[in-house]
Amino acid sequence: MRRIAVILSCLAFTVAAHARDDARLDALMQRYQGDVPGASLLVVKDGKPIVSKGYGFSDMELHVAASPSTDYRLASVSKQFTATAILLLAQDGKLSLDDHARKWLPELPAVAAPITIRQLLSHQGGLVDYEDIMPADTAVPLRDKDVLALLAKTDHLYFPPGSSYRYSNGGYAMLALIVEKASGMPFQAFLKTRIFEPLGMKHTLAFVKEGAPVPNRAFGYSEEGGHWVRTDQSMTSSVLGDGGIYSNIEDLARWDAALYDNRLLSDASRKAAFTGWTATDDPTIRYGYGWRITGETLWHSGETIGFRNVIVRYPKQHLTVVLLTNRNDPEPYQTALKIASLFGATPPP
Repeated sequence: MRRIAVILSCLAFTVAAHARDDARLDALMQRYQGDVPGASLLVVKDGKPIVSKGYGFSDMELHVAASPSTDYRLASVSKQFTATAILLLAQDGKLSLDDHARKWLPELPAVAAPITIRQLLSHQGGLVDYEDIMPADTAVPLRDKDVLALLAKTDHLYFPPGSSYRYSNGGYAMLALIVEKASGMPFQAFLKTRIFEPLGMKHTLAFVKEGAPVPNRAFGYSEEGGHWVRTDQSMTSSVLGDGGIYSNIEDLARWDAALYDNRLLSDASRKAAFTGWTATDDPTIRYGYGWRITGETLWHSGETIGFRNVIVRYPKQHLTVVLLTNRNDPEPYQTALKIASLFGATPPP
């Protein structure tokens, strides 16, 4: 009898602990609950999803609830996939990270001649921000090739390549075009064939208007005057290399698992991606290839009109938090760190 009592006591303690953790988690996610644009939250520990749930709505007009299968526009979280595509082609011997970008994209201006693929990956190329030079009256959404056309008209860089850091969406658009040139495939097809299909990421895609629709699509919203207004796309939303991928937390659990072994990238390639090659404008952050590195965490945020997302990985603790949202506020990084702390993560410095 005493043994049974001990077992029941342990079970009661476990249930109470889980209830306490659930309450703390829901408190952190309170702003996403109710009749508001929502979020999908994933926590993976030791290879197992221990939290996978949706909050709020993915479509306010039709009142579609957000869920683990809701697809969000990843924005700059997409950069890790663009970088992986480049690394795969390097493994294939199709290109070298030390190739000059103009070897593949001769349309780039002469001033860009010294820029290498490696420098584009780590935001050390110095290219002018395409968002600042696109015509104010742009009425048709830009694509990666349009970004190249804009950059081709520039006659200066922000700094000599390799000498400094400046976050560059245009640099990642150029990487997507290099993937197309080196592989002979459209960027979205390369991602599907070499990354998404092998990993079973059936609901992840680089979205193009003439291609497949986004399954279970979340639409983006911004709060204006106390009301939520749909702000789903801008004139830069069709650029793929810097932020055009849609995915959900179920697929991103598969992606996270692949970052621990060589099913896609070799040990050397993963080490290269996760190495902080350059200091950034934040002294606590270095930048790898499509990843920010803070202490022992690997992470990246993604912000675009109507979406704010983050993935934070703690590889040594085999813990990952992914928070995808279809709204312009709040920024999710600090929330993800607090969620990670509920599961034993040490806050980054």
